[in-house]
Amino acid sequence: MRRYIYISLVFILALGLFQACRNLLEENPKDQVFVDNYFQTENDAIAAVNSIYAILNSTSSPPTFGGVYHSSYWVVAGLASDEMENRQAGNPDLDQLDNFDIKPVNSFLYDIWRNAYKGISNANFAIEGIPGVEMEEGLKNRLLGEAHYLRAMLYFDLVRLFGDVPLVLSLNAEVKPPRTQAGQVYDQILQDLQFAKQHLPPSYPAGDGLGRATAGAANALSAKVHLTQGNWQECISHCQAVMSSGNYGLWEDFAEAFRLENENGKESIFNIGFGTANNSISFWEVGQFNVRLLPRQLSGQIPGVNAQGWQVATRDLYDSYDPQDRRRGVTLLTTINNTDGTTTAIEPHIQKYWDRIAEPAAGNTDNDFPYLRYADVLLMYAEALNEQNSGPTTEAYQAVNSVRKRARFNGTEELPILPDLSGLSYQEFKDALLQERRWEFVAEGQRWFDLVRFGKLEEQVPKAKPGVQPQGFHSLFPVPQEEIDLNPNLLPQNQGY
Repeated sequence: MRRYIYISLVFILALGLFQACRNLLEENPKDQVFVDNYFQTENDAIAAVNSIYAILNSTSSPPTFGGVYHSSYWVVAGLASDEMENRQAGNPDLDQLDNFDIKPVNSFLYDIWRNAYKGISNANFAIEGIPGVEMEEGLKNRLLGEAHYLRAMLYFDLVRLFGDVPLVLSLNAEVKPPRTQAGQVYDQILQDLQFAKQHLPPSYPAGDGLGRATAGAANALSAKVHLTQGNWQECISHCQAVMSSGNYGLWEDFAEAFRLENENGKESIFNIGFGTANNSISFWEVGQFNVRLLPRQLSGQIPGVNAQGWQVATRDLYDSYDPQDRRRGVTLLTTINNTDGTTTAIEPHIQKYWDRIAEPAAGNTDNDFPYLRYADVLLMYAEALNEQNSGPTTEAYQAVNSVRKRARFNGTEELPILPDLSGLSYQEFKDALLQERRWEFVAEGQRWFDLVRFGKLEEQVPKAKPGVQPQGFHSLFPVPQEEIDLNPNLLPQNQGY
């Protein structure tokens, strides 16, 4: 299948369609007329769905920084945890997150909120308009499945971050909607994912549809939703659907999961595409992983490198690894090779997204953001089994030990480290899982969510950041004040803010 076209139309849809009103939740009463007039052909339907993907990764104008997953989501989840520290001087919004002195006015949180609702608006536009288009029924259903999946994903991250949020499902919704109870939002997320599971393909033909949602992505995200809600059996069932599909697996070497040539490969369940590698769904933008994460010293060592080192790994994270754990060396960089042959020690920087072969001049990268990896499914499966059975089962051990086995492989051979887990109590296994997730998913936007789900945010952060003490209310972030100023129905503000 050809790479999807009509890029200029997609750009208009993605970046301008619903920006006429400053309040991103306001709906124009003329929208329905626009829907009826716009959707005429199959290509219109394709462009409408592509516009949702575009919101996930595209940059936007100041004062905000980009699509939901471009450079806000994973930075927030890393800094507001024991994973990252801020080194970007003069950016008080990042310092707020790092120090848990979080205010309702925070440009990174606002960036997530406003862009998520842009994506939801584009999803609502597609869901309302595509059914009336005369086109091949299979393609129509697949496009609708993608729109429902993406809407579910955006609402899932909003409700986890902010709690009760406006549930806007129509272009003709009220102008200033109130917040909807989180339970109702979760119900809608699961309804959207049920639709997606029924209408998305298990995979796409080789070279086609890379970066697009699949039934596997819908099942994996359903598992995470149920895990978050404590629905253990539902989580287990959806993990099993992914595991038994035959479409996914772990690379033998952890490093292979982040090679550009392996984007959308067997370990990738759903990626947020950047750049144009492998014809993945992306819209000109490139990820800021390496700009933000690689040490600034590289800019003086390698021609063309743009590395700022704005966010670094905590020393506590680095020290927590077994020194021979493959993930430590792949994930973290602690020395710089100088041009005179000497080396300079630096604080731990995150290098996992730097494919030195494909992109020797680090900086903006085509590397995708790994929203759902197969390793995540295995560890979710182990977690749900442990919770359901008040202790680990044989299957739970097998799942987590497969991840540990991969970490023993140094690129050449399996080392005698990280022995298989066995004989653990419920709590010991749970603690081991949280640690395993910490080592596995650095800078993948997971850590804050994991610490909140495990009830460990207040306990773990001070160990990595002495003097920083989260409170119980930090299990949610504040609703952006900019949105409350426009829509007082969003009050009351989350507790503690």
